[in-house]
Amino acid sequence: HDHGGHNHEHPGHVEESAIELSTTGLKNIDFEPATVVLSTFERSVTLPAMVVERPGHSQIYSTAPMTGVVTRVYPVEGAAIEPGSPMFDIRLTHEELVHAQRRFLQTLESFDVVQREIDRLKAAGEGVIAGKRIIEQEYEQQKLQASLRAEQQALLLHGLTDEHIEGIQKNRQLLQSLTVFAPVHGHDEDACDEAHLFHVQQLPVKLGEQVSAGQLLCIVADHCELYIEGRAFEDDAMRLREAARDRRSITATVVVGRRQADKIQGLTLLYLADHVDADTRAFRFYVRLPNKVALDQVAENGRRFIAWRFNPGQRMELRVPVELWPDRIVLPVSAIVEEGAEAFVYERNGD
Repeated sequence: HDHGGHNHEHPGHVEESAIELSTTGLKNIDFEPATVVLSTFERSVTLPAMVVERPGHSQIYSTAPMTGVVTRVYPVEGAAIEPGSPMFDIRLTHEELVHAQRRFLQTLESFDVVQREIDRLKAAGEGVIAGKRIIEQEYEQQKLQASLRAEQQALLLHGLTDEHIEGIQKNRQLLQSLTVFAPVHGHDEDACDEAHLFHVQQLPVKLGEQVSAGQLLCIVADHCELYIEGRAFEDDAMRLREAARDRRSITATVVVGRRQADKIQGLTLLYLADHVDADTRAFRFYVRLPNKVALDQVAENGRRFIAWRFNPGQRMELRVPVELWPDRIVLPVSAIVEEGAEAFVYERNGD
């Protein structure tokens, strides 16, 4: 058509329903072209959710192995620590442990005395008296060996390690203090490619405090992997089971205020709760959430602090596909313009 010198040769062009936009105009409306093709449409439900820690894995309690006085506290609350790094020094004051170490040390000394006597008798030459004395001393040595094994087991039950016992045996000195170290990771199934770091969540113990065996020293956490706890109605339970069985891809979106921020795709449903909440009638389900360190910095005093991308308590929304319809015309939601009872899709035709 020719309107006022403008030639519009594009097929299907109708002047009354056309909007002509310049390059600047397209940029101003954030125009993004989308090609309409036949594809699979996923009918999904959007459910509220929240990031939570993994029960029994994310938090680790560090307790005093035995009674004593805290003489040094290495970390500070909120700091990041390496697995196996020192956390506390404790001076041992438990009377029963002191007695157990003393008995073990006395038995060691008696064993050495008997061994020296046996060596002396053997060096004195053969004879009836010497032979009888050697047999008596070897019998005494066997009894001391049995006592040593029993006393070693008693020390292990008190909380000492094999290394501590070897140190007592080598140095012939009572163990006066010990160091409590950060735990070592043992979760090989974690879907996390970051270096495992703990951060100190709570540090209730104080320097110089008298602590008892089993008393809480600190709580450390590993947020390398978290869970997303979703909540659905009872009617959605069957659909969620089908999504879990077919391992359908779930999309999670972080909700900040009234807007949606970070989006995570490709998640799968881990498991569904075995009961419905009696108060809210909500049905809970869980999704694994791999995490990453968003900030890793070292302060002037040498302390290391980290911040994770996702944190427990963050609100999220989960899009769970419940039906799949193949060979459909699928359009982005933002491509649909609704005006009253009518809906429009704008088709690009030249400019």
